[in-house]
Amino acid sequence: MAQARFKIKNVKKGDTVLILSGKDKGKKGKVLRVFPKDGKVTVEGINILKRHTKPTRTMPQGGVVEKPGPMPVSKVMVICNKCNKPTRVGRVLAEDGDYIRVCKKCGAEIGK
Repeated sequence: MAQARFKIKNVKKGDTVLILSGKDKGKKGKVLRVFPKDGKVTVEGINILKRHTKPTRTMPQGGVVEKPGPMPVSKVMVICNKCNKPTRVGRVLAEDGDYIRVCKKCGAEIGK
């Protein structure tokens, strides 16, 4: 099976996103990690997985550890900082030659 190659331009680490489908539909969270090769993101408090760990020196008790798992980037939507609504992301060319992510609803810059 060939591995899919994605370029994730719309969602970045630190963005607040809304979950569109799945068991956590309607929840909001902060993006912790982005996996561009797999087309997935890890969102804080969403898609919690349970990992059973053996006792080690760093964690002598062991037990069940809960951590967020990756989910497809197509199931999340960026929330604009200004209008506080889920929005699609547009890209505008700035004066310095770089692209800036902007909200499609209100036109405000997303990120900074």
